[in-house]
Amino acid sequence: MTSPGYVAHPSSIVDPGCEIGEGTRIWHFCHISTGARIGARCVLGQNVYVAPTARLGDGCKIQNNVSLYDGVELESEVFCGPSMVFTNVTHPRAHVSRKGEYEKTRVGRRATLGANATVLCGVTLGAYCFIAAGSVVTRDVPPYALMAGVPARLMGWVCGCGERLPGAGEGPLACGRCAARYTLRDEGLVPEATPA
Repeated sequence: MTSPGYVAHPSSIVDPGCEIGEGTRIWHFCHISTGARIGARCVLGQNVYVAPTARLGDGCKIQNNVSLYDGVELESEVFCGPSMVFTNVTHPRAHVSRKGEYEKTRVGRRATLGANATVLCGVTLGAYCFIAAGSVVTRDVPPYALMAGVPARLMGWVCGCGERLPGAGEGPLACGRCAARYTLRDEGLVPEATPA
């Protein structure tokens, strides 16, 4: 099915009343719910679900088997790896309705969430953070943080281009791939201004 501005595979269900940006591609067996908002130039892989209050910024890439439940908000150019998981209720029970208790989960721009990672609801993941495959995120993540493990712990820092930054000592940290430089401060990693 091709609609104004986006393309969806015929096996996908796109409910009326959702917003989908120009250039977005929706692959096999997806379901986009009424009220969902998806930005421009996004790619949704096979078997992706987008709930009514989920929000995706421009340029997001959602790999196969990911569900974006109510309360999940992705800023622009977020990468969600295959089969990674978001939750939206802290204490779920099949026999107790918790729809009024959905918690927001916010993911900053250009963050990467690896395959099979799990993000518990109510947390904020900072811009450019990198969540390793299989990790379980249980608390807020600072920008540019490299998180790994169960539960996920800070293992270092990553550049905006995605490369791990060497060391964490005194002085600026420099990326070996793109040469971007950062300073580690009390509030976290801060990119240095690039000369004009």
